[in-house]
Order: sequence, then C-alpha cells, then structure tokens
Amino acid sequence: MLELNKLSKSYAERPVLHELSWTFKAGEFVSIMGDSGVGKSTLLNLIAGLDVPDSKPGLSPIIVDGIAMSGLDDDAATRLRRARMGFIFQAFHVLPHLTLLQNVALPLLLNGMPTDRAKEMLDAVGLGGREHDFPHQISGGQMQRVAIARALVHRPALVLADEPTGNLDPDTADAILSLLQREIKATGACAIMVTHSQHAAKMTDKILLLSKDGLQETTMSTRLSNN
Repeated sequence: MLELNKLSKSYAERPVLHELSWTFKAGEFVSIMGDSGVGKSTLLNLIAGLDVPDSKPGLSPIIVDGIAMSGLDDDAATRLRRARMGFIFQAFHVLPHLTLLQNVALPLLLNGMPTDRAKEMLDAVGLGGREHDFPHQISGGQMQRVAIARALVHRPALVLADEPTGNLDPDTADAILSLLQREIKATGACAIMVTHSQHAAKMTDKILLLSKDGLQETTMSTRLSNN
C-alpha cells in the first residue's frame, strides 16, 4: 500500500530523516514511536504530500498505492490525498465556520459521495446529537474526535494519525483506538499512527521505532528497556 524508498529530508542543511525504507501493507495498523524531534511528524507530512522530500535523480521515495508521489503535480497530489488518504492532525484543523456535521461531511462532499455516513461517524466518536454545534462550543478533546471522524468518513485507503489520542481521556482514547481498528479491518486500509503513548502503541499490529538509524520494528518491552 505504501512504500518508502530511501526517503530523506533536511531543513537548512540539517538532516531530519535519512534514507528511510519500509513497506506498509494494506489492512495493517502500525504505530511509530521515537524521541521528540526525531522526525515523526515530518514523516507523516511527507507521506501525505504536505511537504517535499529531498530529491534524488531517478528515485521515487514515496509510493502510495502504486503511485509515485514525486511524479504528481500539486493538483494531482491534492486529488490523491483527498480521495485516498485521511489525516488526523495534532492541531485538529477543524473549520470554525462549519458545524460539526459539516466538518465531518467535507471529505464526502469533496469526493462527490453521499453524506449520510457523516452522522454515523459523529455517533461513532461519541458526538451524536451535537451535529449542529460549532467548534467553539466544544472542548479540545471533542474537536479531536471530530477530526478523527472526518479522517475516516470517506473510508480512505491510507490513514495518517499524528498523536490522535493526545487530547483524550483514557476511556475515550481506548474507544477511538478500537474504532480505528474496526475501520481499518473493515476497509482493508493501512493506518500509520505517530504516538508517544505506550498504551496506544500496544493496540496496533506493529510498533516501529524511528531513530537516527532509521525505522526498525520493535516490541514494547524493547522500547521500555531502551529508555
């Protein structure tokens, strides 16, 4: 579903990611852990096409569903992201002038799909009955749930989640992670979750550790012994 092929990124000649290579499979829920500043959020932004990797002639560092991101212009990348990806941002990016229902329905409208599932997803994240509220009327944790519902509503093939449970209480976090698991298994999507939460990581199929040496699969016991 997703291939990374010697993916690198530097800012002002400071290397952040260096020649990362990994293959993520459809139907797989993967968490990525690592120290602060190691490049976890940068990695998600690169995969989504929100940032541009360092270029090397003849190399396609990011391939999504068989499509090389480096070969797409801005419009084509936007269409691919809109149709095939769901992104859960740390900063929510919930649109303040839209109701909660309109926020969740937006990916469906942009893809020319029926909007019935928007209410279903609001119910699934525990916000049933709040459809006509606006973002200023809800808490940060509730906005996080709106963002999660919006990312999943159009059944994307690739879900990218940046600390999706960071603003949620433990019980709500467990419910949201279970929802992610169900959606991934039901649709055969691939999901990549960046998290600092050991509890959240343990609910995924695979845990990857990002360090200056690249990506490597790990277990929670190994992760704990390295801290």
